[in-house]
Amino acid sequence: MLNKLERNDLCWCGSHIKYKKCHADFDDKIEFYKMQGHAVPPRDIIKMPEQIVGIRESGKINIAILDCIAKYIRAGLTTEDINQLVYQKTIELGGLPAQLGYNGFPKSVCTSVNEQVCHGIPSENVVLRNGDIINVDVSTIYKGYFSDSSRMFSIGDIDEGKRKLVRVAKECIEYGLKQVRPWGFLGDMGQAVHEHAIKNGYSIVKDIGGHGIGLDFHEDPWVSFVSKKKTEMLMVPGMIFTIEPMVNMGTDKICLDKQNGWATYTKDGMPSAQWEVMVLVTDEGHEVLAY
Repeated sequence: MLNKLERNDLCWCGSHIKYKKCHADFDDKIEFYKMQGHAVPPRDIIKMPEQIVGIRESGKINIAILDCIAKYIRAGLTTEDINQLVYQKTIELGGLPAQLGYNGFPKSVCTSVNEQVCHGIPSENVVLRNGDIINVDVSTIYKGYFSDSSRMFSIGDIDEGKRKLVRVAKECIEYGLKQVRPWGFLGDMGQAVHEHAIKNGYSIVKDIGGHGIGLDFHEDPWVSFVSKKKTEMLMVPGMIFTIEPMVNMGTDKICLDKQNGWATYTKDGMPSAQWEVMVLVTDEGHEVLAY
């Protein structure tokens, strides 16, 4: 329930403007959708302008780190080399790696190769080879604000099957972004992502999704990429979340590495690809804050 304000009270957002001239109409619109039975965002995940400025700056660092990786990644590099590069570049730019120590995660980045779906732990023993595909997932804390994005990298000459998978996974992001607009639903985005993957003969992992982000690493809402139009949470200006579908060449079933408790693999051993962007819902549409 929203805390009820009188129209002449100062707005809850901290603007020091009267509620009636600030968020009153905004709240009325959210309440309308709530009365229709839709899930609506709580106030604490709606970012204020000054917070968006800070999150945007964090996103710029996240982008710069992945740009740096793109210059150096090649066959013969170990995933631990990538981890060291991410750590050094993050510190150099004034940030902290959000993944390092998060729930016990031991490294500064996730590196997921071929049939690894996500949360691959960098290792000196994992050497990138010609024909590999790898997801490098970077997350940054900068002045208390969080950002998160990932990219796929193809090592040397990859076969046509992997090439198409990587391309379609990126297209899924693009199709999803077209549906991100104020007063739409997360399910609009999820259906667009899922339909494009299915059309190309692929599956989307159901058990792992995107998430809200900005003031913490993982916030509400949880974001599904196998959802339906007009379902899931209402999107409103000021919401920030990730779009990061995991696109599998074969089954959508996954399994967890029981030894390290992190790395997740496709159940059938076939390749998986994932790109991740962090997106802000704006008054006009959306803004990608990290990619």
